[in-house]
Amino acid sequence: MEIRQVIGSLVCTHRVTGLGHWDLRLLQDTKGKHYVATDPVDARPGDWVFVVSGSAARYAMGDAGILTDLTIGGIIDRWEEERAKAVESTAVATDRAA
Repeated sequence: MEIRQVIGSLVCTHRVTGLGHWDLRLLQDTKGKHYVATDPVDARPGDWVFVVSGSAARYAMGDAGILTDLTIGGIIDRWEEERAKAVESTAVATDRAA
């Protein structure tokens, strides 16, 4: 699982049947990289969320037949400040190592 922030929604008038009519959200990580995720929890721009990827993303949608590899698993209501700083520090350390 990863933590991301919702920065917007995607509107797709045509899509493959395997995606159904699920909402798609544009997410951003702490480095500014963008992601697209299916959203079964109705997240809104500005919300911090946790996401699941791979086969877990399909199961998180409630249907393993949904064609997704990134799904919002939940909206974060509260985030302990010490933990948030630790996550940010880890991200900075990873950037420097790369």
